[in-house]
Amino acid sequence: MSNEHGGYVEVKQIVSELEQEIARLKEARALLSGEVSTTRKRGRPAGKAKAPHVAARKRRLSPEGRKRISEAMTRRWAARRKTKAQKQAKAA
Repeated sequence: MSNEHGGYVEVKQIVSELEQEIARLKEARALLSGEVSTTRKRGRPAGKAKAPHVAARKRRLSPEGRKRISEAMTRRWAARRKTKAQKQAKAA
């Protein structure tokens, strides 16, 4: 038996190719006959059960923290109103 290049193909290579072809044909036969293929299954792969989900503790904001955030937002919005008023004054 010769290959594309005119040389001879080794027996091991021929046997390997035949085994691959046999495996492919067996899989095709299993699919056609309706047997379940063991090579690949649809869906999520089977594995260990997930560990139970531990809910994170709810974080609570102290009244002092809430007040700091409120004051910071008040300053932020005041600065925005100020820049917006300056832009409108320049445009007019």
